[in-house]
Amino acid sequence: MESLVSRADLESLLATLERQTVDPRAGLFGPNSITWKISRESALFLGSGRAALLQLAHPWVAAAIAEHSTVLNNPVARFHNTFRIVFAMIFGSRDQAFAAARHLHTLHTHIRGELPEAVAGWPHHAHYEANELAALCWVFGTLIEGAVLAYESVLPLTAMEREQYYQESRTLAALFGIPSSALPADWAAFTEHNRSMHESDVLGVNAKARAMGEAILSGAGSWIHPPRWYGALTAAWMPPRLRDEFGLQTNDRVLTRAVRWLPCFYTALPATLRFVGPYHEALARLRGRDENWLTRRNNTFWIGEPLLPFRSR
Repeated sequence: MESLVSRADLESLLATLERQTVDPRAGLFGPNSITWKISRESALFLGSGRAALLQLAHPWVAAAIAEHSTVLNNPVARFHNTFRIVFAMIFGSRDQAFAAARHLHTLHTHIRGELPEAVAGWPHHAHYEANELAALCWVFGTLIEGAVLAYESVLPLTAMEREQYYQESRTLAALFGIPSSALPADWAAFTEHNRSMHESDVLGVNAKARAMGEAILSGAGSWIHPPRWYGALTAAWMPPRLRDEFGLQTNDRVLTRAVRWLPCFYTALPATLRFVGPYHEALARLRGRDENWLTRRNNTFWIGEPLLPFRSR
């Protein structure tokens, strides 16, 4: 066990963010941020499968999901729960972002246990806790890297924008309870760290994690069944070693077709569909307007509710 993030640690990070906030209504990022530019895109869903599998490749995460989650019975609910928190952090007001951070930390305090078997470099009965710093960094890293990978599959992103996004992501990391000192200094160091993790014995896939991965990619237990091209993208984007351990099969023909038509199809979508509901809700808030019915329906798809949580009463 390296270091647990306490509630006091989180509150210290939030106090720093509070002093840095320019407009509390705009939240911690705002409409001029690269974080809003990237996170508003529905295309980020393209990277969700990769992020989920990389998280499962950490034995702590796989054990925690198996013992404390209903992901196999209701993957859509897990999808909604994840995006409800993350979008509140990104597109919510400052108070909403802080409430989401505190809510997530409280949830994590109840997620602890022991590994049911030895996996990779972890021995049988190794203790895990969701609020452990290194584990939080890994989950956070899969989300950030996956977002950039998905965005760049349909839209261009300059090296400067990529670096700016990573630097802004330090604010999001603080909401997870992760201090800047625990993160690589820049995008290049971040991606290099991830590559080293992919080859390390910190990660490893056992039969349970493989079964959960298959369930997620097949849409088991839900009405959503990802198409073949989604599976092809996910397999192609996975690190080779972990792709093999999850038993994923590449499909070059399907992948080539998807890479060719996805950008054209995606950029032709109207903004009402292309941009996620929480982004539209944030714009309405800043303009002093009520959310329209389309935003509410869009939100329901992404977060399972018509409005972002933790709103001021």
